[in-house]
Order: sequence, then structure tokens, then C-alpha cells
Amino acid sequence: MIKKLKLSLILLLLNSTLFAQTEWRQEFQNNLSLLGHRNWILVVDAAYPYQSKAAIQTIVTQEDHLDVVEEVLEAIKKAPHINPEIFLDKEIDFVPDDEAKGMEKYRRQLYKILDDNIVTKTLHEELISEVDEAAEVFHILVLKTNMTLPYTSVFFRLDCGYWNTDQETKMRDRMKKGNNDE
Repeated sequence: MIKKLKLSLILLLLNSTLFAQTEWRQEFQNNLSLLGHRNWILVVDAAYPYQSKAAIQTIVTQEDHLDVVEEVLEAIKKAPHINPEIFLDKEIDFVPDDEAKGMEKYRRQLYKILDDNIVTKTLHEELISEVDEAAEVFHILVLKTNMTLPYTSVFFRLDCGYWNTDQETKMRDRMKKGNNDE
């Protein structure tokens, strides 16, 4: 009887974990088509705060941080309507491995995932402020992982996938001149 109870409990835990993993992916995919220019997607560590603004949606993934970063980056790149602007905490390069075991390995793996991308490093509090300010008008999706290393959050600010900054600048210049010719 006890063995059956233990087995049932193990199966219940496995099923709830699989459900949570499927659930966050489905929720992420549902949101991805809604998100656009100026929205944010954050892949954060386990201690990242649960923010109170209504426009900030937090989903607990119960998954490996780097796996979630990679999956989110690939999904953004495949989406024709958005491009990622990637931000990391500036502090990430100053956390020594002897104070946060595994930090060096994490940095190597993260930089390998982000290798083909432009990455901007900004102080953590400044990124939190930017996200907070953006949440006044735009939706923010936070994917919370099981990561337990400090300053490991990856911030994706979404940009338009079919209209870039250079095109916008040229159009604004034409508008100032009153010229709609290319």
C-alpha cells in the first residue's frame, strides 16, 4: 500500500512538472503573437521579484534558465513581426565564481547562446526601472526559471521585425522635408 502511495505521489509530481512545462510554453506562444515593438520578455532567476503592475505577467517555468533563454531567443527570431534587443545586467561580469559557484560556467554558456547578437549591459536597477516604466503603457512577460545565481536575468526588449531604426529615421527626415519620394 505504501509503495503504491509513493508511486502515485511520484507520478503526480511528474505530471504536474510536465503540465507546468507545457503550460508556460503554451502561454509564451500565445503571448508571442500579441507582443510587438516596445514590449519586453524577461527570462529571470528564481529570486527575481514578483512585480505588482498589472501589465507585468509572471510565469514560473520550473526549467533550466539557459534552456528557456535559448528557446525564447529562437522563438523571437522566428517571429516575422519582432526582433530582439538584448540586455544583461552589467553586474554579471563582476560576480566571481568563488562567491557564486557555477557563475563562470553560466557566463560561458550564456555568451555562447547570445554570440550572434548585439548585447547591451546595463546596471540591474536601471533595467528594472526601464521595465517598470515600460509597464505603464506596454505588456511585459516575465519567465521565471529555477536559476539560483545572481544577476543572470536576460531582458529582451522587442523591436519591429519589418521596419528598422534606419528606415524610421529616413521616413522622419522625408516628413520634415515634406517629401514622400524615396
